[in-house]
Amino acid sequence: MASERLGGKVALVSGAARGIGLAAAQALCAEGAVVVIGDVLDAEGERAAATLQHDGSQIVYQHLDVTNTADWSAAVALAEARFGGLDILVNNAALFLGLSFEEATFEDWRRMSSVNLDGVVLGIRAALPSLRRRAQASAQGSAVINMSSVAGIVGTATDPLYSLTKGGITTFTKALAVDFGQRGYRIRVNSVHPGAVDTAMGRQTFASRARFLGEPDQDIGRQQAIAAHPIGRLGTVNDIARAVVYLASDDAGFVTGSALVVDGGFTAR
Repeated sequence: MASERLGGKVALVSGAARGIGLAAAQALCAEGAVVVIGDVLDAEGERAAATLQHDGSQIVYQHLDVTNTADWSAAVALAEARFGGLDILVNNAALFLGLSFEEATFEDWRRMSSVNLDGVVLGIRAALPSLRRRAQASAQGSAVINMSSVAGIVGTATDPLYSLTKGGITTFTKALAVDFGQRGYRIRVNSVHPGAVDTAMGRQTFASRARFLGEPDQDIGRQQAIAAHPIGRLGTVNDIARAVVYLASDDAGFVTGSALVVDGGFTAR
């Protein structure tokens, strides 16, 4: 049975058909939230929502291309019409290309920045009126959680432009936390910074790391990633999902503008 840690809350999670986004949606549901999951992977998203609904979770799927303003409007409208508003926005959708600065074309940059940066801006802009309204009746206000990365704190040679997008999210999060706080919106804005996680995107980073090292075997990249984390293992999607739940909950009522690092010690060196 779901607890009341997030009872009565409504969340929207982008990029939630699989990986960290799906795990976050599951964890939010487990804590009592109603969740709208959005993605461009419609078959996977519909299947995930159906599975969770069968298990008793209150969850619905909505097609969501985070670069499309109409899609964002539709997702927020669904939350408003079906569930009365929106308390939690998790900007999770992201793109990793694994290209060096010289390899990446300007078109590659535009493609990645449209998802990783435009998607965050458009999502917050679309959700802001609903988040503000619901915040007024909430003990600790509403919450925006932006998924960044350790690559948004330290540099990565395997994809410098990815670092640029994630670093932008890091400082944008802090700026919005100050802005919304000073305006009295009662919306907390925080970012989460995963280390290497064993997901489809994580495996892209292993392949990119191996290529950067001149190794044909992707497993070399995986082992290198594990070695870079003092805790001695890769992260799991549930490691990151628990951080999302914390920041979404009233337990984090005095937390805004923070960069919550969940990286097994990667950035501690």
